[in-house]
Amino acid sequence: MRHQKAGRQLRRTTEQKLSLLRNLATSLILEGAIETTEAKAKELRPFVEKLITKARTGTLHARRLAGVHVHKRAASDKLFQELGPRFATRKGGYTRILKTGHRKGDGAEMARIELIEG
Repeated sequence: MRHQKAGRQLRRTTEQKLSLLRNLATSLILEGAIETTEAKAKELRPFVEKLITKARTGTLHARRLAGVHVHKRAASDKLFQELGPRFATRKGGYTRILKTGHRKGDGAEMARIELIEG
């Protein structure tokens, strides 16, 4: 039974899923928008929004907490120098998910997740 097991499994172990989310979050922060499957985008949204909320404070403690998930220095710098101040007055909802149709190979539902304009 799956009592109190929140979130999607994405057919991965816990470590693999966490690694996937970290890499997708880093790509989203650096690029501003990425296209992935709808399930991955829906799992990524709260993960990234928590990172941006930490970046809004801009403290050293918040930078170290975010550094656990964002391993690239360029992504961490962009998160705290650009995205944090950009969303400083916004209380949440930093990302948008747009459905883009089906993937040609296997028919998976695809979606584009992007950061909204501050």
